[in-house]
Amino acid sequence: MRRCVVLVCLAIITGASSSQHNGGENPNTIEEDIFKILQDDEDYEEMKEVEEEAEESPCDSIHCPAGKECVEEEGEGACVCVRDCPEEYDTRRHVCSNHNQTFQSDCSLYQARCWCEEGEGRCGQERIRHAHIEYYGECRQIQECSEDDMADFPRRMREWMFNVMKELAERDEISPHYKQLEKEAESDQSRRWSNAAVWQWCDLDKHPRDNAISRHELFLLKAPLHSLEHCLAPFLDTCDGDTDHMVTLEVGTRPTCIQG
Repeated sequence: MRRCVVLVCLAIITGASSSQHNGGENPNTIEEDIFKILQDDEDYEEMKEVEEEAEESPCDSIHCPAGKECVEEEGEGACVCVRDCPEEYDTRRHVCSNHNQTFQSDCSLYQARCWCEEGEGRCGQERIRHAHIEYYGECRQIQECSEDDMADFPRRMREWMFNVMKELAERDEISPHYKQLEKEAESDQSRRWSNAAVWQWCDLDKHPRDNAISRHELFLLKAPLHSLEHCLAPFLDTCDGDTDHMVTLEVGTRPTCIQG
C-alpha cells in the first residue's frame, strides 16, 4: 500500500510540475492532495490492523469434542456444552441412541451427554453420560439376532465388505494401493475376504491412525447399517472383549472379528 501511495504522489508531483509550466493548478492545492492521500493511507493501515486483530480468536486453535463449542472467556478460549442446537423436523435426521432413545439430531444427543458429563442440572438421566449414536433415524424395533443368524453373520459381513470395495474401486474412489488389493482379491479367491477386511480396517482407523478402532470410528460403519443388519451391533460388541470401547488390531485380526 505504501508503495502505491508513493507512486501516486510522484505522479501528482510530476503532473504538478507540468501544470505549473502551463499555468495550471495551484501548488498549495496539490500539496493538500498529497497530505490527504497520506492521511487516507494511514487510516487504512490502522483499520486493517484493527480488522486483523478482530479476526484472531483464541478459539481458532482449540478443537472441542462432540457436544461442545468454543467460547471466548476473559481473552481465552474454553470448550463448553453447545448452547443451542437447531430444530430438526426431518425424521431422517433424527438419531437413535444406544439406550433406544430418539434425539432430534446428533447435536441434541451430544449436548445432552455434555450436560451430564459436566454435572449440570439439565442432565435428564445419568445414563446419558455414556450415550452414543446407534443409527440414524427414529428408534425402531430391531429384529433379534438369533444364534444361527450370528453364526452366518461373518460370511455376510465379508461379502458386503468385498462388494463395497469392488464398487469403490470401479468408481475410482479408493487409493491405488487398495485398488491393487481389490485386483488381487478378484484373481485370488483366498485373498478375497482378507484384502477387503484390510481395506475396511484402514478406512475406519483414521482419527487417529493408531492400529485401533474406537467406538466413534466404528460409527461410520455401524450407523448406516444398523437397522438393515440386525446382527451387526452384537457382532461388533464381541470384538470388544475388554469393553474399553476400542477394537485393537490384534483383536481385529482374529477369525471371529472383521476378517472372519
